[in-house]
Amino acid sequence: SPLKLKGAVGTLPNRVIMGSMHTGLEGHSIPSWVLPLLGKTDDDHKDLSSMAAYFVERAKGGVGLIVTGGISPNREGWVGPFAAKLSTEAEMERHRIVTDSVHSVQIPMGDGTSFGGDTVPARICMQILHAGRYAMHPLAVSASNTKAPISPFRARQLSLSGVQSTVSDFIHCAVLAKKAGYDGVEIMGSEGYLINQFLVNRTNKRTDAYGGSDFLNRIKFAVEIVKGTRDAVGNDFIIIFRLSMMDLIKDGSSWDEVKILAQAMEDAGATILNTGIGWHEARIPTIATSVPRGMFAYVTQKLREEGVVDIPLCATNRINAPHVAESILSGNSADLVSMARPLLADPDIVLKSREGRADEINTCIACNQACLDHAFVGKTASCLVNPRACHELELQITPNAHASDKDRRKIAVVGTGPAGLAFATTAATLGHDVTVFDKATEIGGQFNMAKRIPGKEEFHETIRYFDTLLKKLQAQGKVTMQLGTCVTHDFMKSHQTFDKWIVATGVNPRMPPIPGVDHPNVLSYIDVLRHNAPVGKRVAIIGAGGIGFDVAEFLIHHGERDLTPDELNKDDWMKEWGVDKTNAVRGGVLPSPDDDTHNDEAKPKRKIVMMQRKPGKLGAGLGRTTGWIHRATLAKSHAVQMVGGVTYNKVDENGYLHITVTDPKSEEKVDQILEVDNIILCAGQTPHNELETSASTSSSAEKDDYLASRVYTIGGAYEALELDAKRAIDMG
Repeated sequence: SPLKLKGAVGTLPNRVIMGSMHTGLEGHSIPSWVLPLLGKTDDDHKDLSSMAAYFVERAKGGVGLIVTGGISPNREGWVGPFAAKLSTEAEMERHRIVTDSVHSVQIPMGDGTSFGGDTVPARICMQILHAGRYAMHPLAVSASNTKAPISPFRARQLSLSGVQSTVSDFIHCAVLAKKAGYDGVEIMGSEGYLINQFLVNRTNKRTDAYGGSDFLNRIKFAVEIVKGTRDAVGNDFIIIFRLSMMDLIKDGSSWDEVKILAQAMEDAGATILNTGIGWHEARIPTIATSVPRGMFAYVTQKLREEGVVDIPLCATNRINAPHVAESILSGNSADLVSMARPLLADPDIVLKSREGRADEINTCIACNQACLDHAFVGKTASCLVNPRACHELELQITPNAHASDKDRRKIAVVGTGPAGLAFATTAATLGHDVTVFDKATEIGGQFNMAKRIPGKEEFHETIRYFDTLLKKLQAQGKVTMQLGTCVTHDFMKSHQTFDKWIVATGVNPRMPPIPGVDHPNVLSYIDVLRHNAPVGKRVAIIGAGGIGFDVAEFLIHHGERDLTPDELNKDDWMKEWGVDKTNAVRGGVLPSPDDDTHNDEAKPKRKIVMMQRKPGKLGAGLGRTTGWIHRATLAKSHAVQMVGGVTYNKVDENGYLHITVTDPKSEEKVDQILEVDNIILCAGQTPHNELETSASTSSSAEKDDYLASRVYTIGGAYEALELDAKRAIDMG
């Protein structure tokens, strides 16, 4: 339903906000004279057309209000060197293509029928973000001279005049945003960025008017920014304040302080309060796939129920499905819901929900692999399940663009893993005649194993999405499904009506050359995850990549059956990660329990030794933003011993594993015998590319062979790198 906002800013057409996230499309602030040295042009310096196209697709999908990625108000606030900034008229002009493009889209009011079919122009706010001590450059500043654990640079304390000039920079940035055509700004006051750093004693050691033990002093910086912005932009401009309602760090804000700040932000002129959860340095996951859906809506609800403010409150974090959003709104937990990554995965999520097509939504699985993992290393973001995200101008998929007799091809796709599904559905959408083969009787490939891992339940949704899309394309006569069909070289040669064969047959587990590896106690990860092979209580896992961690997680935490995303228990999750549900503890983090509190009932059901050949930390190659979560989860279990620098000598007649462990410091070698019930191989993969190999071999031996120029390999069958669904779907 629509939401009337205070002041003269009007009414939002619905309750869904596209939340801010870094994408790399926000431009940069590299000086013009430096650009040629970097191989860039001045046009590149000014052009935000990719950002405009990205947001236009989300506006067309019906979202009520869009918030951009963070834009700094000055150089010191850059997230990284020469990151996006808005402090000059020239920089302001570059944003007009974004605001003009978004405003060209009309959004239906409410459900599109209840308000006489009325529409309003799409709206977009620009987020103003000063990184503070999170800045990845030597100009970093903060409330005090401190160093963040996630940045290599120590921040310089802002002087009193520096604080005041920074306030002015925020206000000036907002004025320029309005001049550029933005409908409002979101002032980033959470996630541990600069404003948040002023709020807590942990990072604010000042003794002047902006620090000290008096919380009213510590919020003065935020109050002056919001009040000054409201005075400068008038009452026809949206001001969202992103308020950290739960810092998830030791000595963070108390609940009483959160309420005081909320009231102060409303009094200063904020239009909407958006919920912030957790500092970036917090050691509690907040948006990863293992976090239950809608996990932190209760925090927003608590503030709402206590009647602290009269302005709308927005709930955030792990809201990735319409029914989750609707339950939050209908349950009066919040006035608005924010979705960021879900709109990366499917720009039409609001439209599909409104039209009763929720089963067609390409659901965000919260993997972070192509969005945040990209953003934190300076790469343009995308999405594992939607590679077009942030590349809308490069990857344009026009339905039926190749449907004419001249362009249409008859294509066979072998394999229904991520790569095969992505290719088949894309080719059919373009208008080609596609037949899909798989020896299995269900689609999904190795996603059917991934979805079984505790914490990866969202992978069910990707299979559901492709299944729905394939059935829709089947009904349109564009796809023929041939499941339960084993495709061989002879089969391909006997079906010469196909113009192209796309081989997406995935990977095979790599068998390491260890004497005795054929012992019956030795299993592959496929034996365990797909075939439910019984596993004993003492286990050795060879390989500590993503698959090794997944298998360990499965053996420790998998219950009697696979769970769906909606079945995850929030109370259990909070207990596991030490989150204070009552908000009685500062920062919302409970004290860590002592090791001796683990009673017999809580003891793990297995003892696992996970090993790798390389010395050093296990799991070092896991996702940049999620790897620590996987390591912490296994550490909390008290069930897994991690050992690096291992040489695998043999598996003896008892099924025991003989190894040599090299100490990384002394280089001393110690022989060990692991008396285990099972050894599980997670030592990588090899491409399952026999069809391509046989086609190329026969074509060289047989002149004018039918398959010579018709076989193409994609996904894991092309290159086996872990279980790389991101690359597989992108290739598809």
